[in-house]
Amino acid sequence: MNRGHPSRHLVRIMVAALLVSAAGAVVTGCAPIVIGATVGGGTLVAMDRRSTGIRASDQVIESKVTKAVGDRWDREVHLNVTSYDGNVLLTGEVPTPEVRDEIGRLAKSTEYVREVTNELVVGPETGFGARTQDTYITSKVKARLIEAGRFDANNVKVVTERSVVYLLGLVSHEEGDAAAEITASTSDVARVVKMFEYTD
Repeated sequence: MNRGHPSRHLVRIMVAALLVSAAGAVVTGCAPIVIGATVGGGTLVAMDRRSTGIRASDQVIESKVTKAVGDRWDREVHLNVTSYDGNVLLTGEVPTPEVRDEIGRLAKSTEYVREVTNELVVGPETGFGARTQDTYITSKVKARLIEAGRFDANNVKVVTERSVVYLLGLVSHEEGDAAAEITASTSDVARVVKMFEYTD
């Protein structure tokens, strides 16, 4: 018996437990679904429909924008950068409308960026409790997408900020509608924003 990687087995058990736990959460109500201003996409895990080169450029975009903002505003800003196929989603909190707009322009001028959706909120940073809740919501949505089995959930990226869930990915219209429907019916989701790039 191979005992060389006991940690891998433990990780698999923990991930399975998390998914089962999240999938078993009580589902109530339906959140509104919004169509995003730009197209975008992403992944639930490492595999997706983008080419290796596009995935690499998206990682570069996320790193460059995050570093540029950190260098300029340091701890004044709480920023999350998500890129899919050069379409960038900005979420988090900033101190002023001017800073929000400047970050949007900075992201837009970054190499490989095609479009920017600036969802930054002017106000105080969210606390640990709110961010933990957002992580929990993301886990529940991911688990329900997998459990539903209506499409390959690997092709949908889930980003949650202030209980608003952004869905990105390279999907068909049918897949996108199904993902939005499942997400909207997940407990604690306030709103769903579709930012898909469609294959049909």
